[in-house]
Amino acid sequence: MKKMWQTLGIFTSVCAISEIIFQIYRYRLKRSSVRKKTNKTEVLFFPDKKVACINYFTSKCENESCSFSHEENSLSKLFQFIHNAVKSVDVCVFVFTCTDLADLLIQAVERGVSVRVITDCEQVDIPGSQIWRLRSQGIAVRTDNSSFYMHHKFVIIDNTRLLNGSFNWTRQAITGNQENLLVTSDSQLVCLYKERFAKLWRQYKTKKDQ
Repeated sequence: MKKMWQTLGIFTSVCAISEIIFQIYRYRLKRSSVRKKTNKTEVLFFPDKKVACINYFTSKCENESCSFSHEENSLSKLFQFIHNAVKSVDVCVFVFTCTDLADLLIQAVERGVSVRVITDCEQVDIPGSQIWRLRSQGIAVRTDNSSFYMHHKFVIIDNTRLLNGSFNWTRQAITGNQENLLVTSDSQLVCLYKERFAKLWRQYKTKKDQ
């Protein structure tokens, strides 16, 4: 009888341990699944055949004869990433002449989103540059003030999503050049670029900002 109770006790213990191991496995599997979904990565390739309609993809296009594209493309996805920002947009880009992207940054500020821009000092006054327009709307912009290029092209949205590649914010990059933007929510990559942006932001601090 005693031996039977001992056997039963061992069996119960084994079952309990097995259940604990199974629950740990389920928890880790669930965490892994969530991490994979969170770290979704995609690539936006340019050029697009047509320029996406900013109104169609961020609000509503009421122009029945609209000449811009209402089909999803790389630019339309970029529009939506910026439009959906709720906390912050940190832009580090060499050339910025695209009025639609400038509009989205200004709209973001109006929604209460923190927007900061770093660009190359030699590109500030080129024809079509949007930098002075951004500054006139209260957006903080800092430049490198160097004979070398500030050649980065990346964006950090809400401190959780990174867009990085060869893409300058210009019409030529949208419909002419062969360009790319890697979009990822990988926390390690996002953290590295956040650190780089913070370093450049401090480095390019002007007397006015002090």
